[in-house]
Amino acid sequence: MNGQLANLKTTIADPHQDHIILSERQGRSKFKAIDSPSGSLSPVAIDLAGVSKSYGGKVVVNDLSFTIAAGECFGLLGPNGAGKSTITRMILGMTSPSAGKITVLGAQEPGQVRLARAKIGIVSQFDNLDLEFTVRENLLVYGRYFRMSTREIEAVIPSLLEFARLESKSNTRVADLSGGMKRRLTLARALINDPQLLILDEPTTGLDPHARHLIWERLRSLLARGKTILLTTHIMEEAERLCDRLCVLEAGRKIAEGRPHALIEEQIGCPVIEIYGGDPQQLSLLIRPNARRLEISGETLFCYTPDPEQVRAQLRGYSGLRLLERPPNLEDVFLRLTGREMEK
Repeated sequence: MNGQLANLKTTIADPHQDHIILSERQGRSKFKAIDSPSGSLSPVAIDLAGVSKSYGGKVVVNDLSFTIAAGECFGLLGPNGAGKSTITRMILGMTSPSAGKITVLGAQEPGQVRLARAKIGIVSQFDNLDLEFTVRENLLVYGRYFRMSTREIEAVIPSLLEFARLESKSNTRVADLSGGMKRRLTLARALINDPQLLILDEPTTGLDPHARHLIWERLRSLLARGKTILLTTHIMEEAERLCDRLCVLEAGRKIAEGRPHALIEEQIGCPVIEIYGGDPQQLSLLIRPNARRLEISGETLFCYTPDPEQVRAQLRGYSGLRLLERPPNLEDVFLRLTGREMEK
């Protein structure tokens, strides 16, 4: 195995895109100061000011501004093609903005990018683990990218395995792990060099609900330790459960920003009834007097109403209808802002 590691030409990502030794810090500070490359302290982890990006004349990010405080989870929420990946690539200095300014951990991008990226951990959308190596071997190889000694890596492996709930899988080949286990290992691997900032690109895409909830629980534990997380996702429940604040994107533009529950209250502010099985146009005319707002998506009529019982009473004479009453959520916010549902 040692010979394999010494001669390995691995496909594992650039170490400046991932890394953590678990911190013993307790408590969560929204404005916890962090070291900038210049040695000064800043309560801001990421700042984008008027950032735009074009490819071949096509604008993919349009005049985007937001600030992420140290110690918070900030979400970039939007469908495929909204600009999320381009934004993270610019934050990492992998591509330069066409206009505007980006500051990450006190470093001006892209000029000081290497200084900032040494303090950033990355979990990409797709696992890039070495399938033929064991769980422990993957961590050993990755730690060496950071010039950590074998002794240093071995010292943190138990904590990382405990964090990922993979204590019993240390000597298991990655190829034999479930999808959820691989994602937890990818997250643990990103923590091997103690980053201040974690960038997570669609971290639970493709996972079953149980595996997804395990990842969410692990991410909440990192936030409790004061880590800063930038999360890109198209999963509304994920954004609502994890994010302190989020930016809703559509075609490269920011269409809303704020705390999830504040956005829901501001944009919706009343119960929702989903109506299936009838003519949405005809039904909308019937219930409009008792609706604050109506939206039609495909064959579904969304009724936003402060008086759900009155709407139900109006529809009792119609056979074949199915009604689902629920609290409003971020899906409703996105539907209102864009006129369409989030692509799954």
